[in-house]
Amino acid sequence: MMTLKIYGIKNCDTMKKAFACLEANGVAYEFIDYKKAGIVAAHLIDWCARAGWETLLNRRGLMWKKLSEAERADVDEAKAKTLMIQYPSLIKRPVLDTGTELLVGFDPEIYAKALK
Repeated sequence: MMTLKIYGIKNCDTMKKAFACLEANGVAYEFIDYKKAGIVAAHLIDWCARAGWETLLNRRGLMWKKLSEAERADVDEAKAKTLMIQYPSLIKRPVLDTGTELLVGFDPEIYAKALK
């Protein structure tokens, strides 16, 4: 089985739950901290194609609230991608790439099914 890739921000509580779930299931993974490393535009384009930009854009987080009114106004796919590249914290986390599936956010039941 290939090593899964999980993207996010290290100190995020949701990320910690996802890490614990992967470890409890004995799943090998590579963690990419996109706050430190930045987000590769090609990954973001792929993720938007696979999961949809609306799913990826975290409108509930602190970073979204910190944006100006102009930045939050009239968000479409192009603007969302630009914002997520500029501010990786706007990407909902974790993003788990199993090679076949792309899971955005953490749900223990969905992870359990995907990890079988």
